[in-house]
Amino acid sequence: MKVELLHIVDCPNTAVAEEHARAALDSLGLTDVPVELVTIHSEAEAANTRFGGSPTILVDGVDLFPTTPVRSLACRVYATETGYAGAPAAAQIDEALRGRRRGGGGER
Repeated sequence: MKVELLHIVDCPNTAVAEEHARAALDSLGLTDVPVELVTIHSEAEAANTRFGGSPTILVDGVDLFPTTPVRSLACRVYATETGYAGAPAAAQIDEALRGRRRGGGGER
């Protein structure tokens, strides 16, 4: 499994998203799976990836929370149990990872 966290420079939500992704992976026993940070530096890079805004979590190249890819260096907002946030909650990532492991995850 390859986990990438796409983000823009100085994104205030990168650390939280990384922490939540790590917690979710650990809770599933996937302690050996790294979370690779990938900085998106330009609009051209954004256009050539599955960048859905900063931060975007990809698992094997698929967005855990499918959205329309963006072509700009933009922030992303997630609907969480406690309202809108700049990163998904660890429980949301855990649930999305479990869905992928059951074969019900995302678009390719």
